[in-house]
Amino acid sequence: MPSLPQRGEVTICEINCDLITAKNLSDDRAEETYGGVLGFVFSPFPFRTDTVLPSEQEVELERSDTTPRSVFVAFKEILSDSFKRILFPSALNLSAEVSSERVNWHPHKHIVACISGSNQVLIRDYDNSERKDPCILASEAQREIKSLEWRPNSGKTLCVACKGGICLWSESYPGNVPSVRSGVASSVGTVSCGSGIRWILVDFLRSPTGEHISAISCSPDGRYLASASHGSSSFTIWDIAQGAGTPVRRGLGAISILKWSPTGDYLLTTMSDGTFYIWETNTWTSERWSSTGGYITGAAWDPIGRMALLALSESNTLGSLHFASRPPALDAHLLPVELPEIASLTGSCGIEKIAWDASGERLALSFRDSEEMYRGLIAVYDIKRTPLISPSLVGFIRGPGEYPKPLAFSFHSKFKQGPLLSVCWSSGLCCTYPLIFRSHILP
Repeated sequence: MPSLPQRGEVTICEINCDLITAKNLSDDRAEETYGGVLGFVFSPFPFRTDTVLPSEQEVELERSDTTPRSVFVAFKEILSDSFKRILFPSALNLSAEVSSERVNWHPHKHIVACISGSNQVLIRDYDNSERKDPCILASEAQREIKSLEWRPNSGKTLCVACKGGICLWSESYPGNVPSVRSGVASSVGTVSCGSGIRWILVDFLRSPTGEHISAISCSPDGRYLASASHGSSSFTIWDIAQGAGTPVRRGLGAISILKWSPTGDYLLTTMSDGTFYIWETNTWTSERWSSTGGYITGAAWDPIGRMALLALSESNTLGSLHFASRPPALDAHLLPVELPEIASLTGSCGIEKIAWDASGERLALSFRDSEEMYRGLIAVYDIKRTPLISPSLVGFIRGPGEYPKPLAFSFHSKFKQGPLLSVCWSSGLCCTYPLIFRSHILP
């Protein structure tokens, strides 16, 4: 096995010769190499890893908000938090540990969005050659962001989960101005990005109970949006066009992850108590499952929605859920997927996050409690499905900076040459790595 890259390098440790990599290159040289091969330059961009300090306007609002009603609301929130600590004690630290969509690629365009600080979203449009810097989306309605996801089949519309609800942003340009739902103050949610392009806050899906939305997932057709809070055992299915939500409740644990299958036939919901549910979306019936390796920290579907991979907090073995019949049947088998290198090489005792590209060929995962040499790395696997999942370790990615850790990562799966992995590192850079077979680019 090749030696690991030295600390601070933006590179991947190559094991298979069919993987294109750039070793020990500066950022400019790496961009030139990737750009020549791929036809695009996916340059890194900075984001904020710390908590965003409130603006002067926000501070002034807080100072002036001293009416009896606001005091009552604050007291009500304190009581609500106290009850949540009693009912869902395992959810207190869970929200920071489970895999949430903090970085997300547009399903059809070369546009990536990521959370920056607590209240801002960055959008980097690689298709726009005139703008090299990310566009910043911020609004008074968008506080303490937890997750984001592009809405499929809706042009450029981004869903942002935050305190009290979900912000819906749409791109506006000459000849295409999105409509704003009545009651949404677009003046505080409009951001100019130059060249006549603006991002407009077109809707705010307000949680009926004012909960802090921590997980969202769009249906593949873009019609529905599932949302949940780490302090509640129910989730909501929103009809996005109508702006109406229907709550669904099952189980006692707090919901941590929502994942709609690629075909839209199933919705996976995971709970803080280690259980998870598979819902079929025709009649909205469900099947309950439980895990023995701790709670679920990450989940991903295969390209056709017939199996799902689950990462567990106290195990280096993934769970593979295989459906035995066609939808809407809920008959399934849960099988182990061994990753022996994670324990033998890194000394880790649990998987933190996973991401599976849409072709089903590449799996990326991060792990915890590893030896110092492997700390903060992302493992990349080649995946075969014949029909069971067979993973083969390709190598490790180390981020830039001093002792970097992967905060979030996501695949851009519709790039025609192959999968690209974007990683938000604790050093404050969002970097994109091509994980591409030579067969994808050679004639």
